[in-house]
Amino acid sequence: MKKTWVRFGIIFLLTFVFLYFFFRSVDWKEVLLYLSEVDLLLFIILVITVPIHMITRAIRWQYLLMHEKKSVKFFNRFAANAVGFTVTLVFPGRLGELVKPVYLAQKEGMKKGFVMGTVVVERIFDIFTMCFLLGAFIVSRPLYASILNIDKETFSNLYFWGIAALIFASILLLFALSLYFFKERTLKVISFFLKPLSQKLQEQVMGLLDEFITGLKIFHSVGNLLIFIFWSFVIWIGIILYYWLCLFAFDIHVPFFFMFPYVFLTMVGASIPTPGMVGGFHYFSKFGLTALYGIDPNRAVSITIVVHAVQLAVTYFIGYAILWKEGISLFQVRKLGEKTDI
Repeated sequence: MKKTWVRFGIIFLLTFVFLYFFFRSVDWKEVLLYLSEVDLLLFIILVITVPIHMITRAIRWQYLLMHEKKSVKFFNRFAANAVGFTVTLVFPGRLGELVKPVYLAQKEGMKKGFVMGTVVVERIFDIFTMCFLLGAFIVSRPLYASILNIDKETFSNLYFWGIAALIFASILLLFALSLYFFKERTLKVISFFLKPLSQKLQEQVMGLLDEFITGLKIFHSVGNLLIFIFWSFVIWIGIILYYWLCLFAFDIHVPFFFMFPYVFLTMVGASIPTPGMVGGFHYFSKFGLTALYGIDPNRAVSITIVVHAVQLAVTYFIGYAILWKEGISLFQVRKLGEKTDI
């Protein structure tokens, strides 16, 4: 219990710090003025595009799940994504990452550990995909240096976060590959470190890991892996489209290719486990808009508020509608993730 309060304390402290820097020196009259100038038609289109990434994620997920069960219903895959994101947006600690696989496992009668393994693979390739797009932007700098004037400090920050994300994803990938291709050896090493725990807890963890490893079977199929990588790019191009349309709604015309570093930065901010991505997302979004495109800070604040509010509202509406249809409360589904947190 004490550890939980300490964890929540750190999370809310991070939220406060990031929000402080986000709102620092904000002129609210200017922010409200920019908000009133949003193009209504483009705003409606923006709202419609929010569920696209959940649809494409549901399609991509099938290429991981098919190794255990070939006919996983599309709606259940979509619902698991929607419910998982809803939990993440409402509660701290990115609990939705655990709720998503457990929810689908219960719906489809699948092993929890296996579905968790597929979600880890998803996250690894999400990071690699955005690292690739960011790398393409950085390498192409000589081609647009005269059009987009970015200072050295901003490029240095992009390098830092890009390398940090790449290292993190590489470590996860190496761990996943070692689990799959060197299963017995890796499990022996993990078992050694679990010895201080009770026998029952050791068995639970090892059982979950055994199921988890089966969720990595895509590494054994080059064809499915290539299709999975293709859909990873489709997902992130769709997410970039959402942010691109948002800038258009504020009458800011940035070439689509130039959106790559901004969306990468929002991904970094969103990965910070604050409730509803509040704070981290806002700070990195404002930083990206001002440093990359020279957008006025007050305008950057208004854009960030709209981007985040639309995502949150639409996702929450879809997720809550699914839970209401099934007669489950948000707090009940949250417990799915808490019970899995061994």
